Amino acid sequence: MEFGWYHEFHRQVPGMSDADAFAMGLDQAVESEEYGLDSFWLAEIHQQASRSVMSAPLTVLAALSARTTTMKLGTAVQVLPLTHPLRLAEETATLDQISGGRLILGVGRSGNPRSYAAYGVPYAESRERFYETLEVLKLAWTQDTFSFQGKFHRYDGAKAVPRPFQKPFPEVRIAGASEDTFPVLGALGYPLFVAVRSGTLSGLAPDLQAYRAAYEAAGHPGKGQVHLRVSVHVGETDAIARAESEASIMGGYGLLKAQLEGSPNARRRAELDDVRALSFEAAMRDKVIVGSVDTVTERILALQQELGIDGILAELNFGAKIPPDAMMRSCKLLCQDVRPRCQ
Repeated sequence: MEFGWYHEFHRQVPGMSDADAFAMGLDQAVESEEYGLDSFWLAEIHQQASRSVMSAPLTVLAALSARTTTMKLGTAVQVLPLTHPLRLAEETATLDQISGGRLILGVGRSGNPRSYAAYGVPYAESRERFYETLEVLKLAWTQDTFSFQGKFHRYDGAKAVPRPFQKPFPEVRIAGASEDTFPVLGALGYPLFVAVRSGTLSGLAPDLQAYRAAYEAAGHPGKGQVHLRVSVHVGETDAIARAESEASIMGGYGLLKAQLEGSPNARRRAELDDVRALSFEAAMRDKVIVGSVDTVTERILALQQELGIDGILAELNFGAKIPPDAMMRSCKLLCQDVRPRCQ
């Protein structure tokens, strides 16, 4: 099983400077590789200045490629409809080259309409723009020159320089959130990201069944890879883990309420009542993984058995209120004590 860290480069304290937020996040990433982390994943967050400085994940991953040597470097996710496809093809290929083939490109549409409004892109176009951009990326990565005539982008004899280090191109994983997305991604044969902030862990099962049924029906090899993004905190004991994480996790769900109220995704809006009434006990049962090494190991293994997941993207500070030293202890326990027991 692949163990990754989903990181948002939070402003850990109110008023933290941009420089300090970047320095702290970069140092944490380097330290996590020393613990044996498999992959490090960066979000793409716009129009939320008080929360995060992570608006340009590829730039930050380029910096990390110079400070790390083994762990995979991923986006979770690059918001494709907000990009210029040819520019993105060149920037991702450049990162793949300078990292020695360590890039995994996680892509999605995002459910944040503020980002689309700021970029002047109608959210109603997000699905069409997403698939069009993905098609252009694959052409640009694999063809010496290419032409493309789409609804939003047109190219005639274009050339992307450089080409990726990985052949034919870096692994692409796609985030699934809308119910109708899962069979589409299964039919296309892409590895899948799923998350549970506004859903439940058990509630993922029908979506994953739909994904895998479509994957198999399309004749793709294997069963389709699934990687779960989930809030995780590991402590020396269950009581310590809970005490360290409760305020942060519940604060994170408090912020999520506002996001769900404005979400263009009808399925996410429908989950608003559940999030409003959420208790920490319910979060522990249905949404997050918190506890001692034994508890967290048992929970991950049970999810692996129930959902067939191939890896996790551990969000180690949902809510951004867990102190850095406690978060890094959690990361170390996850990598050095939990991870070996889940292989």
